[in-house]
Amino acid sequence: MSRHRRPFSLLAALAALAAPAALAGCSTGGGEARVDLPAAPPADVAGLCAALHKELPATVASLDRVPALPESDLTAAWGGSAIVLRCGVRKPVKMLDPKQDGIEVNGVGWLVERLDDGGARFTTGLRLAYTEVLVDKEHATDAGMLVGLSGSIAKTVPEGIASY
Repeated sequence: MSRHRRPFSLLAALAALAAPAALAGCSTGGGEARVDLPAAPPADVAGLCAALHKELPATVASLDRVPALPESDLTAAWGGSAIVLRCGVRKPVKMLDPKQDGIEVNGVGWLVERLDDGGARFTTGLRLAYTEVLVDKEHATDAGMLVGLSGSIAKTVPEGIASY
């Protein structure tokens, strides 16, 4: 994924998400979300994730933040498992493919992947910690939810190339 990809366009993002997609590792409850923790990242990445965790919005796409279980500074969830964030994930192999879809939202670049179940996975690029956002099928048509998340990421995770 290169930084010179097209800028954020809600219509383009919605079109990119219209294809099928699969949200893995999350339950569908409304009061909490079971989330697979990423492999333990290096201490510097974990520190960036902890800073991000404190800055994440209480609401995303009109969904309230709920407890992510197990509790960790590496994860967060909104609307049960409708939207799940995992910070400190490893760099996706697909990010090396210049043909992959990417968008930029509030200065944060995102790799866009459509999942088999109609959902979507967004992963930040060119930041010192990779952050993944998994979105269920019902909410995958509203890439506008990345606006608030991008603001928090831009504030807490510096630009750069993560070595992890």
